[in-house]
Parts: sequence; C-alpha cells; structure tokens
Amino acid sequence: MSTDQRADVERRLWNEIEKHNTGMLGVTGAAAHHTQPMTAFVEPKTNQIWFFTRTDTDLAREIGEGRSAMFVHQQKDFQACIGGQLTLQHDTDRINKYWNAVVAAWYPDGKDDPKLTMLCLDCDDAQVWISEGGPVKFVWEIAKANATHTTPNVGSSTSVNFH
Repeated sequence: MSTDQRADVERRLWNEIEKHNTGMLGVTGAAAHHTQPMTAFVEPKTNQIWFFTRTDTDLAREIGEGRSAMFVHQQKDFQACIGGQLTLQHDTDRINKYWNAVVAAWYPDGKDDPKLTMLCLDCDDAQVWISEGGPVKFVWEIAKANATHTTPNVGSSTSVNFH
C-alpha cells in the first residue's frame, strides 16, 4: 500500500470517529475489565482521542497513572481498533471545548463537578477494516466463496502507525 493510500485510510479513520463518535473503550492486560461505550472527541494533529468520565468510575480507577488501552469503532462498512496509552487528565480547556448538551445529560452536576475529568488516549497504532462494494458485492462474494470453496473478498485491512 502506498503512502498516499495509508494517509487516506488514516484520514478516513479520524473522519469516521468524528462523524460517529461512539465506540468501545477499555484497558488491556490481565486485570482488564470489559470495554464500555464512550463518546470520542478526536484530535488528529496530535493523534489523540479524548473522553469524558468521572474520577470515581471503575475505568478511571483502573487506569491509575496510565494503562495501555484499545478503542474499538464500528460502522456498517468500517471497523477499527485503535491502541495506545490511556491517562486521566483534568483538562479544563478540553472540558469547555467538547462540552455539549449530550455530554451534559450524563454529568448533571455540570462542568464544575469536582469528579469530572477527561481520559486521553495517545494513539500508537490502529488496524482498520474497510468493506467495499456494498450489499450486492457482499452477497456476490459470499455466493462465489461458497461455490468455489474460497474466502470472500469484501474489503481490505490496513495497519496504521501514528509514530
């Protein structure tokens, strides 16, 4: 894959997350719990994804000084798993920048809640799957694969390294 194609995939990754900003976030490792749905706020220039949380949540306690984490984003024809380092950061500027009516609904004590904080995922890498051709191609590829005892070709997978 060319550098331009990789740049296109990376650009699409950020655009997809910004457009459909909910995904599943969780820490990795032996003591990790299940992932949980979180609303993502992307900053492509710094390869960061930000999330609101409270300091008294299981996830915030699990992170401590920082942990490896994964954010999984999935749409009909686009799937991605982004890995990186997740840290707690009480960043007032970002709280103000990303605060909106949807966020406010989850935090009834408002922006001044002393337990309100942000999580920052410093993205290291991602694996991205893009399905191509829509439902007609999908049906065709499934039928062809079953008839020829091969696997369907419904898209591509690309690794993205942010460093």
